[in-house]
Amino acid sequence: MRYFIELSYNGKAYHGWQIQPNAITVQEVLQKALSTLLRTPIEIIGAGRTDTGVHASQMFAHFDYNKSIDEVVLPFKLNSYLPKDIAIHSIFKVKNTAHTRFDALSRTYIYKVSTCKNVFSYANSYYLNHDIDLERMNAAAKILFEYTNFQCFSKSNTDVKTYICEIMEAHWKKVDNEIIFTITANRFLRNMVRAIVGTLLAIGKGTNTIEDLHRIIKSRNRCEAGTSVPGYALYLCKIEYPKTITNHND
Repeated sequence: MRYFIELSYNGKAYHGWQIQPNAITVQEVLQKALSTLLRTPIEIIGAGRTDTGVHASQMFAHFDYNKSIDEVVLPFKLNSYLPKDIAIHSIFKVKNTAHTRFDALSRTYIYKVSTCKNVFSYANSYYLNHDIDLERMNAAAKILFEYTNFQCFSKSNTDVKTYICEIMEAHWKKVDNEIIFTITANRFLRNMVRAIVGTLLAIGKGTNTIEDLHRIIKSRNRCEAGTSVPGYALYLCKIEYPKTITNHND
């Protein structure tokens, strides 16, 4: 039987989601906890792989287990066992072919930028010590809808088969002393959101023009895009799935 786990985590202490040699990751910690509590080796597969330091307020992973699971008790036990920076919200049975990565319809990230120095939020929000033009950045963000190939924002030397992504939402919004960038797409390339944010901030600062974004995207060259912003202010916050994943008739 296949089960989905809905969880969140603070990524500060982790080298991203995916298991790596000689580095602690969220997947490794969660997999070990599940294997211990269920008393059998468990392999979990995540909806994606967040980079070092990146957070998730909503993440999904799935695993297979040959017995029925108490969907109330197991999350409670896991939360008692796991460190304080990983929280389990729910565990639920899905159809046996459901896949957290391949069945996801969309993913939404937010990036937090502080416009004033704050001693309480510096670890989770990117502080800018200069003025930026929010209107220019929102005008530039609309250009993203005109394209589907985003190779210029992808980390170099990755093993992806395609750079095609469908962006459904991209905008900036001022909330108190922060400006928050929200972006939704059917899929994301490695480093894509952080590179987009860095490029839009350069436009907001006046280093590049709004029209420069057309040239950058058409170049398909990572060197043309802006510097990637730090991962500690990036949050995976929503993943959408079709309702049919909970149909158990297979």
